[in-house]
Amino acid sequence: MSDDSTGVLSGLRVVEAADEQAAHAGLLVAGLGADVIKVEPPQGSLTRRIGPFAGDEDDPNSSLFFWQHNRGKRSIVVDPASEADAATLRALIGSADILLCSGADAELLNGIRGLSIQQLLSDQPGLIVARMTPFGDDGPWSSYRANDLVHLALGGPVMNCGYDPLPDGNYDLPPIAPAAWQSYIIAGEQLVIGILAAVYYRRHTGTGQYVSCAVHEAVAKSTELDLMNWVMRRSPLQRQTCRHAAEKVSQVPTVAQTKDGRYLLTMPMGAKNEVQVAEFLGTHGLPNDFVQDDADTAGNRNIPGSSAVSERSTRLLELVQRFVRKHSYDTLPWLEAQRAGVVCSPVRRPHENVHDEHWLARGTFAQVEHPELGRPFTYAVRRWISTEPDWVVGRRAPLLGEDTEALRVELAGAAQRGSTRTEPRAALAPEPGQLSALGKPLPLTGVRIFDFSWFLASAGGTRLLTALGAECIKVEWKDNPDTRIAAMAPVGGRAARATATAPLPGVTDPDMGGQFNNKNPGKRGLSLNVRHPKGLEIAKRLIAQSDIVAEGFSPGVLDRWGLGYDELRKLKGDIIYAQQSGMGTAGRYGRFRAVGPIAAALSGVSEMSGLPDPAMPAGWGYSYLDWIGAYSFATAILAALDYRDRTGRGQWIDASQTESGIYISGGAILQWSATGKPFQRAGNHSPQKAAAPHAVYRAAGQDRWIAIACTTDANWHALASLIDEPWTADFDTLAGRLARQDALDRHIETWTRTRDAYQLMELLQTHAIPAGVCQTAADRCDRDPQLAHLNWLTELDGTKIGRWPVSELPVKLAATPAYAGGLINRGAPCYGEDNDWVLGELLGMSKAEITALADDGVI
Repeated sequence: MSDDSTGVLSGLRVVEAADEQAAHAGLLVAGLGADVIKVEPPQGSLTRRIGPFAGDEDDPNSSLFFWQHNRGKRSIVVDPASEADAATLRALIGSADILLCSGADAELLNGIRGLSIQQLLSDQPGLIVARMTPFGDDGPWSSYRANDLVHLALGGPVMNCGYDPLPDGNYDLPPIAPAAWQSYIIAGEQLVIGILAAVYYRRHTGTGQYVSCAVHEAVAKSTELDLMNWVMRRSPLQRQTCRHAAEKVSQVPTVAQTKDGRYLLTMPMGAKNEVQVAEFLGTHGLPNDFVQDDADTAGNRNIPGSSAVSERSTRLLELVQRFVRKHSYDTLPWLEAQRAGVVCSPVRRPHENVHDEHWLARGTFAQVEHPELGRPFTYAVRRWISTEPDWVVGRRAPLLGEDTEALRVELAGAAQRGSTRTEPRAALAPEPGQLSALGKPLPLTGVRIFDFSWFLASAGGTRLLTALGAECIKVEWKDNPDTRIAAMAPVGGRAARATATAPLPGVTDPDMGGQFNNKNPGKRGLSLNVRHPKGLEIAKRLIAQSDIVAEGFSPGVLDRWGLGYDELRKLKGDIIYAQQSGMGTAGRYGRFRAVGPIAAALSGVSEMSGLPDPAMPAGWGYSYLDWIGAYSFATAILAALDYRDRTGRGQWIDASQTESGIYISGGAILQWSATGKPFQRAGNHSPQKAAAPHAVYRAAGQDRWIAIACTTDANWHALASLIDEPWTADFDTLAGRLARQDALDRHIETWTRTRDAYQLMELLQTHAIPAGVCQTAADRCDRDPQLAHLNWLTELDGTKIGRWPVSELPVKLAATPAYAGGLINRGAPCYGEDNDWVLGELLGMSKAEITALADDGVI
C-alpha cells in the first residue's frame, strides 16, 4: 500500500459549485488527491440542510450527508452581490483545471457576470467544465423535477428490485428503491470517468471542453440483465427477493435465514461448483449425492442470474437453507465454506465491516478528526490500493467558509507571481483515420489495453475506456472463456425481433450473446493459450507494446502464468497493471470468490434496501456492484494514466469490488459512527425523514407503479389540490405526514391506482411535483422520449450477431464524444476474431506462422 500523503491526482484543482447531484463526483476526485474547493453562498450549500445530523439540531455544520460527501474539500463563501467576492470567484475559476457544477448550488455562478458556462469556455479554452443535470440540457423531459427516488424509478433499478410475487405471479408489494442517494452515486461515478478522460486529452492537447451527464441517462444504463434481454429477445424480467430479477421466479431464494434472523447469501456457480457446495454440506452432515454435470465442461459460461434455476440447483439451495437455519449469525462457518469453494457471504450491515481484519489491512477505513467536536469519526476512504499514491484521507468536511480568507491570500499571491495553470506536457493531435464514427477525436487515442478482464466488474471497466478511444485487445482461451451466454440473439435475428409480440427463443452460439455484446463492444478479440510457452511469449511481446494490463481473475492467476507485476515491469517499465477481484488481493480474503451479489452482501449494500425490520432485505435485483466495480476500475486506470503522464511512473492497482460497495455505503457507516445508530431500512420512504409522501404507488394496469416525492411543503400542497379530497387536510404539516406515512400512502394509492402512470406523471410534473413512472427495460427502450433524445443507445454491427443497439457512455464530452464502437466501430468480438490482425499487424507474423500457432494449440 502506498503512502497516502499525496494522491494520484495531486496537482489538479477543481472548483465545485454542486448540490447533491454531483457532490459524490467531487468527493471522488478529492479522495484521489485533487484540490477541491467548494464554493458556497453566505447561507451555505443546500446540501448542509440534508439530514441526518450529528446533533439534535439542524446545524449547517453537522449534516452527516455534507460530512460524507465533502471530506477533503475546502470551502469558500462567495456573495454574488459583492463585486469583491465576484472578482475572487473569477480568479479562483481562472486558477482551476475543472469547474464542477450542478443544481441549485450552481445558480450562484449565474448571478455573476462572465461566469456562464459558454463565457468560461470561451475565455479559458483549457478549462474543463463538468455539469450534472437531472435529465439533460434539453429534450422533452429536461424541465422535469426529480429526486433520488424518482430517478431510480424512471431509470429502471426500482422495477428490478423488491420482493417475490404471490404464488399466482401478481405482486402484492410495490417494487423497492435501493438505498438512498444511489442515483447520484451512479451518475457521479460516470461523470468522473468523463472528467478524467477530458483531463488526459487536455494534458496532451491543451484543449478543455464541456462535459455533461444526465442523472436519468446514467441510471438507465446501470441495470444489468433487463436491458439486453428486452433488446435482444423481448423478454421482461421479474423481480425477486434479494436475488437477480429473472424471466421466471425461482422456487428457492439464494439468501438463507439464520435462527436469529440474519442472513447468508450463496451463489452456486454452475454444476462444478454445485458439487463443491454439496461436498461442504456433506462434511456438516447433510446429504452429499451430487455428481458433476458433464454439460458444465463445455466451456460456455453463464452470467450469474441469467439462467433458469434447475431442479438440482433448487434442491441444493434448499439444503443450504437447512444448514443455515442450524446456525446463529455469529456461528455461521462462512469462512470455512469459502475455503471449500462455496461462493457465499453473510449479509452484513454496513458498519459491521469496520473492525474486519481484511479491510483494516487494506486501509479501507480511517478515523477522521473533528477538532471542534473533540473526537474522530469513522469514514470509508479507499476503493483500491496501489504501488503509487492512490487515496487521500483528507480532513473532515469544511465548516462553512472555513477557507475563505486563506484562499483569498493564496489567490492574491498567485496573481503577484503571475501564476497560471500548468501547461500540457506534450501535444498529441489525432492522426488521420483516428477519428471515431462520429467524426471527432476520442480522448484516449493512442492508449492500448491488453485485456484479461471478464465478467462485468472488470470487462465493463475496459469497455468504458474502449468507448473513450483506447485500443483494447481482449484475451480469452476456450477452456475458460468469458461469460458469453446471456441475453442471446433471437432465433431469426433482428427481423424476428422487429415483429415479435412475445419473448423469443435465443440461439446457443456463444458468439451471439447480447449481454457480452453490450459489455465488450469496440474491443479486438484474441484467443491465446498463455499456459503454452509460445502463448506466453506472444503475451509478453504484446504487453511490451501496451500501456495497461487489465485483469479480473482470482488473485494470483497472472503470477502463476509468469506475468506478475515484477515481470510486467521488465517488459515495459511504466506499465499500468490493473487488477479487479471480489475482495482484493491484499488481506485475508484475497483468495475468496465473489460475484456482484456476494460483494453486495458482504459490503452492506444488500442489507440497506428493503422494508424495515423484521422484513428480510430486498437487496438489489442485479449485480449492482459489477457496474460500480466497473466504474471504479475505469477511474483507477484513468487516474493512473494521468499520474504516468506527470511522473513517467506506472503502477499496480489492486481493486476490490466489495470495497467499492463499502465506499458507496459510507454514509451509513458514518451515521453509525456519529450517532451510534445503525442504518435502518425504510422501504420507499425517505431515509432522512425529510419528505412525505415519498413512496411508490400502484397505477392502472398490471404491475404498473409511479414514484411520487413531495420534497417541499409546496409540493404537498400542489398534490393535495390535485387530489382534492377532505382527508388531505389531516396531513398539512411535514411532521404530521411523517408520523402517519402508512395511512398517507393508502390514501394516495386510492387516487393513483385507477390512473395511467404516464399521464399521471405528466400531470404531476406540470405542477412541479417530482414524480416518475417505475420504468421497465421495455419502457426505457420503447417509450422514453428523453432517453431517445439523448441517443442513449448506439447501433453497432457485430460479425456474427449482426446489428444491435448497445448502451452508450452517458457522459457527453463536447470535443471528444465517447463512442461505444471504439475506433474500430464494431460490436463485441467473436472468439479469437482478431487473431490475424493482432498477430500479423502488431507482431508482424506471417499467415503460415499464425496457422502453425493454431495447429499447436497456442491460439
